Amino acid sequence: MAATSDSARPARRSERSRRATLDAVFDLTVRRGYAAVTVEAIAAAAGVGKPTIYRWWPSKGALALEAISDRVGGVLDFPDTGDIAADLTSQITALVTLLNSGFGTVYRGVIAEAQGDPDLAAALRDTVVEPRSRVCQDRLAKAVAEGQLRGDVPVRVMVELLYAPVYYRFLLGTDPLSPRQVPGQVEAVLAGLRPPA
Repeated sequence: MAATSDSARPARRSERSRRATLDAVFDLTVRRGYAAVTVEAIAAAAGVGKPTIYRWWPSKGALALEAISDRVGGVLDFPDTGDIAADLTSQITALVTLLNSGFGTVYRGVIAEAQGDPDLAAALRDTVVEPRSRVCQDRLAKAVAEGQLRGDVPVRVMVELLYAPVYYRFLLGTDPLSPRQVPGQVEAVLAGLRPPA
């Protein structure tokens, strides 16, 4: 019996095309910058037709968002060693390292485009920002219950206090993002969040 050709396996062909497209938008953006990348260039690099891209994604921003969601995976999982300072330092250091990589170039482009695209902004919040914020809030709530942190500050506010400096530097370029600065930053925030002695 003759082997089934690849053309007779549309699911496999579609997954290969999807993967090639996600890789293309990521790689092109890292090399050229987000604004310089067109859907036509992505289609050519991926070896797919432009209509195929628009059938799967409504915009370049939606495609780039899926590419970063696909790559972030478990990289930003939140550790739980029982020491909230150590866990925050570990997690924020991993974030800073990721933002300093090609991932940061693509992510910055998606954030910029989301400012003028409400659908993309909502998708960014729903798929990247909020799930990770909730995991952090859960870890902080556990630290509150264990007496490591004050109970009178909402954990969502704690998240904003901890991560706002990272995103301020990442998006505005006021200072370099450096993993070496993370322990001091975490300690400065936690100094105001720990219960009184």
